[in-house]
Amino acid sequence: MIAEFRTEFVREPSALKHHPALVLNADYRPLSYYPLSLWTWQDAIKAAYLDRVDIVAEYEDTVRSPSTEIKIPSVIVLKDYVKPQKRVAFTRFNLFLRDQFCCQYCGSKGNLTFDHVVPRAKGGITSWENVVAACSPCNLKKGAKSLRQSNLSLRRPPRAPEAEQLRNLGRKFPPNYLHESWMDFLYWDAELQA
Repeated sequence: MIAEFRTEFVREPSALKHHPALVLNADYRPLSYYPLSLWTWQDAIKAAYLDRVDIVAEYEDTVRSPSTEIKIPSVIVLKDYVKPQKRVAFTRFNLFLRDQFCCQYCGSKGNLTFDHVVPRAKGGITSWENVVAACSPCNLKKGAKSLRQSNLSLRRPPRAPEAEQLRNLGRKFPPNYLHESWMDFLYWDAELQA
């Protein structure tokens, strides 16, 4: 996990910089790992007030109204289970996540683009099975040539990922900020070391 690389893909709205709440599904698993399912503290308090979530952990800081003082939630769990999507959208982000944010030709982690293994000029289609993450130098070297012509080889063949596979890959790329109250919920099923 290279921090300077990871930050290119993490958007940090200003509202999430201060006291974000980790959102868990009704089974106490995060809705998503990458990007991590976070709500602003305002949305978390509103959802708790509307009885849509339970507050599991709180920050030390509080917010006040004229009649109430509330600790800011740090972990909330949805009362209704949200069924995870089985179909994975074919997006640039999901493609990079599938390829673990590294070039599938040389393994570098910077300056990523995507490349058609069978070039479009030669009938290649834009699909999970034909598109890979590639650094700019490798993409330029390959151009509209085949793998053999460009003298490049793939680190692993491209395949359509399953939703669970992407969720597990997302756990390898935590955001820049992790509150201590989140750890038990993010890594509760991680293998313990002896």
